[in-house]
Amino acid sequence: MEQQHVLRVIDFRNTEHKTTFVKLSGYDYVCGKEFEGEVKFVGGRPYGDIIHSERSTLSPECIQFVQELLLDKYNAGEFH
Repeated sequence: MEQQHVLRVIDFRNTEHKTTFVKLSGYDYVCGKEFEGEVKFVGGRPYGDIIHSERSTLSPECIQFVQELLLDKYNAGEFH
């Protein structure tokens, strides 16, 4: 079986200011470690240290995986 990154959405909440906060956890296959954090969506775009290219402790591959999966879920209306 091929190893891969894992992402789990733990919880989310929407604010009156049209901001969505998503609490998440997962596994970075490249680094071989578990992670957890929070991302906020503002104007349909995700922000947060966990996916920031200079501040994150995740591998670049995992950052891309998390961003793409969260955007897919956001655009599919899963956080509304």
